[in-house]
Amino acid sequence: MITLAGKKALVTGIANNRSIAWSIAQQLHAAGAELAVTYLPDEKGRFEGKVRELTEPLSPTIFAPLDVRNDDQINGLFDTIAEKWGSLDILIHCLAFANREDLSSAFTDIKREGYSLAMDVSAFSMIALCQKAAPLMAAGSSIVTLTYIGSVRVMEGYGVMGAAKAALEANTRYLASELGLKEIRVNAVSAGPIRTLAASAVNIHEAIHKTEEASALKRSVTQMEVANATLFLCSDLSTAITGQILYVDCGFSIMGG
Repeated sequence: MITLAGKKALVTGIANNRSIAWSIAQQLHAAGAELAVTYLPDEKGRFEGKVRELTEPLSPTIFAPLDVRNDDQINGLFDTIAEKWGSLDILIHCLAFANREDLSSAFTDIKREGYSLAMDVSAFSMIALCQKAAPLMAAGSSIVTLTYIGSVRVMEGYGVMGAAKAALEANTRYLASELGLKEIRVNAVSAGPIRTLAASAVNIHEAIHKTEEASALKRSVTQMEVANATLFLCSDLSTAITGQILYVDCGFSIMGG
């Protein structure tokens, strides 16, 4: 049984009970980790209320707003972590966004603004968080992000997000190389398609059906299976694993065609 007793984990990207980040938070909590969770602030406070109610059973020590386009919010989050905890053992990066039209339009029609937005939120945000997290992390700490096979294969309807995820995976390798000097591990989990809020921007139902037909196990992956893989990467069972993209997709990535 994996135990994270005494560990402090920051989980970003929880939007609702279908978020992969939510399943990850549940598994980290069940393993004994103390949690900090974030929500995306909006004028009406919709996400704050939903995420607060959802995560209440996990008793997060820190509950903070985080729009990764806002440096003040990033700084404020880590100032709070430093003040309340003094250290951080686990960082979970589950953040991605692109304008709907940039996902569905021809790739050659993507505008500079849309491309930059997708890269900023989906890829640079990992660097921005690691810049603040790394000074709080000791040897043995772990950073995990989420990616998708659209980074290396053309997937219909994924558009600009494929480019953003490719950048995110490159970030994972370069951060792993640099932070490895402090014995901090950095990895990515490449999950198969799951019905999440973020996935609603693409034709997720068709993607899931195609994946089930083409995967080695002939089914789609579940949120909890992705969370279990993430838990493994945060544990002492994976101390020699860094800079890797771990596919959790029922074998879809190994199949031809």
